[in-house]
Amino acid sequence: MRHQHALRIGPIGFRIGSDWRAPIDSLRALYADYPSPHDGIADFTVRLFAARPWRRWLRPAVMIGGDYMLPEAAPLPLAQGLLAAEMAMNLQMALGQRRYLLLHASAVERDGRALIMTGESGAGKSTLAALLSRRGWRLMGDEFALVDPVTGLLHAFPRLVSLKNAAIGVVAAAMPDQRFGPLLAGTPKGDIRHLVPPADAIAAMDRPATPALLLFPRFGEAAAVRPVGPGEVFVRLTQASTNYVALGERGFGALTRLVADIPALAIDYPDTETAVATVERLWRAL
Repeated sequence: MRHQHALRIGPIGFRIGSDWRAPIDSLRALYADYPSPHDGIADFTVRLFAARPWRRWLRPAVMIGGDYMLPEAAPLPLAQGLLAAEMAMNLQMALGQRRYLLLHASAVERDGRALIMTGESGAGKSTLAALLSRRGWRLMGDEFALVDPVTGLLHAFPRLVSLKNAAIGVVAAAMPDQRFGPLLAGTPKGDIRHLVPPADAIAAMDRPATPALLLFPRFGEAAAVRPVGPGEVFVRLTQASTNYVALGERGFGALTRLVADIPALAIDYPDTETAVATVERLWRAL
């Protein structure tokens, strides 16, 4: 690759190479405070490349690759090269991570204990994690929660927070002094803008936490809270994990420990103010 950058997010190191300078420049700017991989050795390699040499210059289209690939993945326009890099890093984790149980979830920490939020796209978990980080919580991750199958601890993976559509304005208004990436309009998921995690989240990303509460948020409904039974929790978490099957017995052990050890609740909320107040109330009641 002509242009390269290496960085570490929590315990995971990445080496990103690109046929174009622009995506690498964006990564360097937004991940400027992140360290290099341990001992300079990346866990995963990411490639942003042109399917044909001429596509570097004529209607440039970014293909996503690396150690792991999805051959059927559609290319993105060069203007969305930052999104392509983020998607490629997520792809490597989803297909290649075998050390940790991965949950598609957001996570925040307070006093050494972690709150894990998982749900369908649009549930508001990224928005809630970002807003809670403004209220004394440490942001541990937006895309993935990393559960150690041996210790049961949650390891931080504080990548850029991917805000979508209406959430962009909500978070920007609440965190005007925080750094944001460029607005990426018209992506396959609508408008996207990346939020750089607060400095404390980056500085403390090597410090794990003990899972203490599991929430299944749902946006757009009247405010409500209900307990979720162990059977439903187990099914939901298997659906939220990208590597549960690949981990085999270790994955089953880690998942059943979560189900048995921490309370799980489903929360509905009509707006973010209600959601944040609900989370704070439930946390105080633990």
